[in-house]
Amino acid sequence: MGAVLSLSTVSIFLYHRETPVIKASNFDLSCLLLFSLFLCFLCPLTFIGRPTVWTCMLRHTAFGVTFALCMSCVLGKTIVVVMAFKISHLSTCACLSDRRIYPTFFRTVPSDQFQISALVQLMKHFGWQWLGIIHSDEVYSSDGVAEFIKQGKAEGICVEYVIFYNRFNTEIEHIVTEQLKSSTSSVVLLFMSLSHTRQLFKKVDGNKLPRKQWIGSEDWISQVELASLGSKNVLHGAMGFALPQSIIPGLVEFILSLKPSDEPESVMIKAFWESFFECSFSPSNSRKLCTGDEDLRTITSAYTNREVRSVRNVYTAVYSIAHALNSLLQCENGLNPTTGKHCVNKTDVQPKQVLEHLKLVDFTVLNGHKVSFDENGDSVAQYDLLNWQYKEDDSVSVNVIKIGHYDSSFPEGHRFRFTPNTTIVWAFNSTEPPKSVCQDACPAGSRKATNKRAPVCCFDCFECPEGGISNETDSSDCFLCTVEFWPNEKKDKCIQKPTEFLSFTEIMGIVLSVFCCFGVFLSILIFIIFLVHKETPIVRANNSELSFLLLLSLKLCFLCSLTFIVRPSDWSCMLRHTAFGITFVLCISCVLGKTIVVLMAFRATLPSSNVMKWFGPTQQRLSVLAFTLIQVVICLLWLTINPPYPFKNMETYMDKILLECALGSAIGFWAVLGYIGVLAMLCFILAFLARKLPDSFNEAKFITFSMVIFCAVWITFIPAYVSSPGKFTVAVEIFAILASTFGLLICIFVPKCYIIIFKPEQNSKKHIKSKMQSKGI
Repeated sequence: MGAVLSLSTVSIFLYHRETPVIKASNFDLSCLLLFSLFLCFLCPLTFIGRPTVWTCMLRHTAFGVTFALCMSCVLGKTIVVVMAFKISHLSTCACLSDRRIYPTFFRTVPSDQFQISALVQLMKHFGWQWLGIIHSDEVYSSDGVAEFIKQGKAEGICVEYVIFYNRFNTEIEHIVTEQLKSSTSSVVLLFMSLSHTRQLFKKVDGNKLPRKQWIGSEDWISQVELASLGSKNVLHGAMGFALPQSIIPGLVEFILSLKPSDEPESVMIKAFWESFFECSFSPSNSRKLCTGDEDLRTITSAYTNREVRSVRNVYTAVYSIAHALNSLLQCENGLNPTTGKHCVNKTDVQPKQVLEHLKLVDFTVLNGHKVSFDENGDSVAQYDLLNWQYKEDDSVSVNVIKIGHYDSSFPEGHRFRFTPNTTIVWAFNSTEPPKSVCQDACPAGSRKATNKRAPVCCFDCFECPEGGISNETDSSDCFLCTVEFWPNEKKDKCIQKPTEFLSFTEIMGIVLSVFCCFGVFLSILIFIIFLVHKETPIVRANNSELSFLLLLSLKLCFLCSLTFIVRPSDWSCMLRHTAFGITFVLCISCVLGKTIVVLMAFRATLPSSNVMKWFGPTQQRLSVLAFTLIQVVICLLWLTINPPYPFKNMETYMDKILLECALGSAIGFWAVLGYIGVLAMLCFILAFLARKLPDSFNEAKFITFSMVIFCAVWITFIPAYVSSPGKFTVAVEIFAILASTFGLLICIFVPKCYIIIFKPEQNSKKHIKSKMQSKGI
């Protein structure tokens, strides 16, 4: 029976092989399939009968081969069907862009992939990095949310929570309300279809929800009918992307003028008519009878809506096929100008031929909209950015205003643009976009650190460590300033480190300078007093020439301390140490000479003593000169081999530079000090030995006391000098110079000045002789 039926069908196909139905289903494959089915029906006959070697082999091989032939034919017909291209005006699933599965699929409606990209760019534009998501279980919603989370993560957008809307969940109102109340984000992405969104707003009381900035998906954001659900508190200020609105000239007029009588055979028009006017063309007890003359202008429905946004996609799809056919049928000199192939037979156009030209279409339709398809079959994606603006005096009426546009044909970073001179209404009735971040941006001067227990947007901010800066917000790291720079207070830029040195403009420098000047003044004053009274016994008693030279050297000691209170330079560094060393040696040499004079003078009073001829004025001058020349030689060697030099000390303090004079050769510095110390100790020992000589000639006890002060000052100077940083090192050295110089000046000269000024009667030969007689000298 099956074999006979197969042969009969083959006969019918052969007889009607030129008809469109037979040609459309591929005549060759259809005949081969019928032949394979004929063999499949005969194959069971091999299973009936006594099994033999030949029948056993035949039954299984025949079964396998015939059924394989049958399935191959079915597969071939299926491929032919698949290869027939399709253009969709409403299918937005991103999965349809997979050319491996849908090689012949095209669409004039944007893929959801573009909508997600537009939403991510919208979030990025307003700085919304922290938001919540509500979605349903449909593929459109779940796949869209998954892609949004993926793309958002790449742009630094984090999701605080995701609410799965289940229309059968009786607790959904409580779940949504509590989650929105407890959340810290200000933005909510409602990515659902229109039907699910409508159900959500029916179940959830918008007045119980906290104010949030709602972002809608393309499927519902343009549907103003949601305004009647009492959701003003929710949707006021909402925004989202929708398909562009286009008005096709003449379409609305044609639709509104349409009558059933224009297409009496159209079942679809009759069905729509009965639905719109709630009537029936056949007698009915429940509905009135349709006359066919009803006016479509009197009703309001999606069919008569002038702003249906998907109409342009249908218009574009039809024109795409028309342009592909027009390109296919072009013929110049026997070749197609588009592909360069041979011209086709206009009466035998194959789907694959139209498919080839459909991939190449590129034209412009209404409102300058360019139409072309990319390698995935997607057309140029365009969206309008809409903003819901309720009227203040009406809780139902709403204006959905276009405030921007998205076009995927523009370069990356310029696809999203706002409409100029358009007012945007925000959910919080503010003039600025709401702020929605988990953590405010780390300011300049700090660095951003990831919190492993929180989303990437919920980072921690740490102040840059000492010496580090960051000059931009949300910096992931701090950078160290170079050695001569230091961060400012805000730690957002490096500034030149302040330099520190002892100067005349600061209090310490002023105080030390005042003491220096006072010492110079006191030295000059005593010098004048001695000069005026140079013929008196007390001035002449201990070599007045050495006294004047000592006063001069003390004045130089006071003045040399001023060389320390300047900005270190090559000359000042060399001058301060050498001047200090030479003037102090000159001073100590004079004191040493005076001490020796005291001892020699006492020896000279003894009978038969001629010691003074060996240490007369000439020898005294030569001794001072010799002692001083030794120090000069030491200083010259120091300056020649490794002299002091200005040095920037950046190690003691991190935030400032100490300008110092490096010693150059430490041996040279300590040799200068050591030589001064040797002379001072020699002077102290000799003065100590002469301390009990008669008072009339004895200056030794004052010298002894001055040397004690001198040695004490310089012994304590060493640890203070080593431990003091920066300008305090210089201050310690100046203090030691001033203290030791004042000690010499006061101890040696002030007692004599006291006698000269206040006890002039004691400054006479008569008084000296009487004093000597009273002591039996």
